[in-house]
Amino acid sequence: MKLFLTRLTLAVGLAAPVLSAHADDQVKRGEYLARAADCMACHTAPGGAPFAGGLPIVSPFGTIYGTNITPSKEHGIGLYNDDEFFAALTEGKRRDGAHLYPAMPYTSYHLMPRDDSDAIHAYLKTIEPIERAAPETRLSFPFNVRLGLIGWNLLYGKALVLEPAEGKSDAWKRGQYMVEVLGHCGECHTPRGLPGAMQLDRRLTGGILNGYLAPSLLATDLAARGWNEQDLATFLKHGMSAQGTMFNEMFPVFHNSTQGLNDPDLAAMATFLLGDKPPAAQALVEVPMDKLSPSAQRGRQEYLNVCAGCHAAGGEGKPHIAVAMRGNTTLRLEDSRNLLRVIEDGIGEQKFSGFEHMQPMPGFAGKLSAQQLTDLLNFLRQGWGGQSAELAVSDVQKLQAQVPSVEHNAH
Repeated sequence: MKLFLTRLTLAVGLAAPVLSAHADDQVKRGEYLARAADCMACHTAPGGAPFAGGLPIVSPFGTIYGTNITPSKEHGIGLYNDDEFFAALTEGKRRDGAHLYPAMPYTSYHLMPRDDSDAIHAYLKTIEPIERAAPETRLSFPFNVRLGLIGWNLLYGKALVLEPAEGKSDAWKRGQYMVEVLGHCGECHTPRGLPGAMQLDRRLTGGILNGYLAPSLLATDLAARGWNEQDLATFLKHGMSAQGTMFNEMFPVFHNSTQGLNDPDLAAMATFLLGDKPPAAQALVEVPMDKLSPSAQRGRQEYLNVCAGCHAAGGEGKPHIAVAMRGNTTLRLEDSRNLLRVIEDGIGEQKFSGFEHMQPMPGFAGKLSAQQLTDLLNFLRQGWGGQSAELAVSDVQKLQAQVPSVEHNAH
């Protein structure tokens, strides 16, 4: 008996470090997966504690607040076991049985394997518990009746099905998981129908968020805007590339998520988006000044008046001050709303990897007449964006009328 106890004690003593190492590895992996899943973006209010909730997420149905997912037992998820956490992540079901609103992207996470969910949960258990309740979501009738989500989930909760990966490279397969499941990119870059569900027959073709376009991520559209695999991976890693910088809802995605991903995963994401045999990035064909439309020619003077001081007269930009306009991906979008929004709203100071930064850009809303604004848009789009179409004043006014008055929109 004594010999048995001695051997048992020895076995337990040897197993303890192994179990501890496994737990440490799981937590470390969970931290990386939580970053890849961009959990912090929706569960952290501006200036608030990480993962403590409180971020207002504006939807067509009302404002939904990100919840506290710290290990607080009273206000967070400290009482959740692994099964309950997995149900919340992949089915949108709370511990008490109530349904989460699909601002929580369980419509993408439902394809996450259990071991990844357990790893994320293991990591979240290690962060500081924040003993503060997030604001309660209060939607108007009938959207405040969460039982209605039962039918919605039956129709749309698990509608996302991944494209068959047969014959694809390992990098493409990994990138598919990173983009479509963990990164849930389609939640913003896919248009939504009346019930608020992703229109999966138009997956990754672009969606509208808070008056901005989350542009198409289809390979042909990316290539048409000058993207190749290396530039796309650089953009995700550093928040900037030859095509421009991340701004609006993609800026926190860079800070909270993509800049912390490893190089193989970033390359895999680029491979998935552009394909194992990517289309050639299209070079910008600049239009001579005398070939521009009369509106665009007038817009050249508007550019010199209000933009050239930072972006340079030739549109080449200035390091650490302002990005280049020539060939900028925003100018190469057929839809002009993002360019319009940036000109009117401005962009705050941007800090990127290392010491790289861009100075704040002032907004010009109300400072340019409708005609001046239209001329400026036409010059930028035709001269340095490769666009042949000309905007009329009425086109610009129509886009201005579509801008919602909101606090925030997810991602």
